[in-house]
Amino acid sequence: MKQQPPELTTPVRNFSVQLSPTPRGARLARLLATEQLRSWGLPLDPARQVIAELSANAAAHARIPGRDFRLLLYVVADTLRIEVTDTRDDRLPTPRLPAPESESGRGLLLVDALADRWGVTPGLPPRKTVWAELTL
Repeated sequence: MKQQPPELTTPVRNFSVQLSPTPRGARLARLLATEQLRSWGLPLDPARQVIAELSANAAAHARIPGRDFRLLLYVVADTLRIEVTDTRDDRLPTPRLPAPESESGRGLLLVDALADRWGVTPGLPPRKTVWAELTL
């Protein structure tokens, strides 16, 4: 008698999309990810803000014409992992305090405040992945 493999007790859910490194691509990443989270029945916030910041950073700081960035979401057990992979491994994200009158530069500070963990993983050159994890 052939034995059946054990079934997963918690499903692994994932979503991936490749987008242009433009403000429109970053906006689409946030909108598509929001709909995916909604379809999984997961809370939208703070994931939506983290996705928006990481995607905006990929569009603003890792833009090379003709090279897209990839957004990957996956859930294992009670953890949502958000990954944004771009093609600028020479530009590593560094959180820093902007000038008080500056209108930008706070994205990674927000990610640091909202995520349980975050970091950068080198990929095959010229890629890097900026990731954040949220406990659901």
